[in-house]
Amino acid sequence: MRQAIMRGEFAPGERLVQEELAEAMGVSRMPIREALRQLEKEGLIMFEPHKGAVVTSVTTEDIEEIYQLRAILEWLAIERSMPNLTEEDKKMLKQLTIDMERAVEDDDIERFVELNDDFHRLLRKGCGWRRTQMILDMLWHGFPPHTPNILPRQIERSLQEHRKMVELIETGDLEGLKRVIQEHILRTGDALKQYLDSVQRDSAT
Repeated sequence: MRQAIMRGEFAPGERLVQEELAEAMGVSRMPIREALRQLEKEGLIMFEPHKGAVVTSVTTEDIEEIYQLRAILEWLAIERSMPNLTEEDKKMLKQLTIDMERAVEDDDIERFVELNDDFHRLLRKGCGWRRTQMILDMLWHGFPPHTPNILPRQIERSLQEHRKMVELIETGDLEGLKRVIQEHILRTGDALKQYLDSVQRDSAT
């Protein structure tokens, strides 16, 4: 459903009827209801009175805002987190990159998505600013976790960047870490904007 909305198969303002979706997908209404609630958190749909679930419009400006904010706030949280990460935390970051590589080898993209989420959360674990963490959690909902399912070659690039982050943490190069993390986030945002432009052009022809 997420990818169908991204591809423009459901138009902005279109109602998503649970019964019709359940029948089309051959499932009960329960998983459809849960999926719609998740899509609401991600900003892809909204629930309107007397209408139910309605597809919202997603623009490249929305994506740019999300990823620019993430690039600033995620580094702020990680910079404050670094002095509080233990050696065990740093070992776990390295292990997560290994586990992500194994997930890719097993063609288990959903597992990769979970591990990627764990990696980013562990990086900023030591930041005690609650509001910053809450804002980042909100920004993380939606596109960021699912870009491996959407963007070509995203997984390979992401793995390379994660390995580089771990290397820079081990050497204590915070300036290098800032550069790689912000490039990692902004590159993904740019790729997502290009993807959205392409699917919108295709749907218009």
